[in-house]
Amino acid sequence: MGSSEEDRFRRLVRENSTEVATYLRRRLHPLSSADLDDLVEETMLVVWRRIDAVPPDAELPWMIGVARNVLRNARRNQNRRTIFESSLVPHSSGPSAEDQVIADTSVRDALLALNDDDREILMLNAWDGLDTTALGVALAITTNAAAVRLSRAQARFRTSFAAAEVH
Repeated sequence: MGSSEEDRFRRLVRENSTEVATYLRRRLHPLSSADLDDLVEETMLVVWRRIDAVPPDAELPWMIGVARNVLRNARRNQNRRTIFESSLVPHSSGPSAEDQVIADTSVRDALLALNDDDREILMLNAWDGLDTTALGVALAITTNAAAVRLSRAQARFRTSFAAAEVH
């Protein structure tokens, strides 16, 4: 790689690593907080290898999309380990990360009633501040598809939240 690519990579890490780490930290469960540095490092390794693919006008959303895929792979690996370990040791149940993070049970119940894709797009929008253009890049879909998915997820959340408030 040339010096300009190295400079660009250094700038990307300097300007975006905090946001990438924050994205990963919010979604870390069921992984441990000890895994966070490894996930950020793996994300940056992918960015380094694919530096020419990083769109100049959507660097952070693209990097969040990479982090999303890195997290999915880590969760798959964790699930495999968990399945294997559960066959060896009795599984103890404890409160989920959502139980610990979300104090309002109505909000938690409404979020739990949604599918994973709806929860993810709502959290990307609300927690990470991604607009529909950035959502499109992070989720590898068009801006219009992101707007439609976000709108539908918001509508399903409102319905779910209203139902949770009644109970």
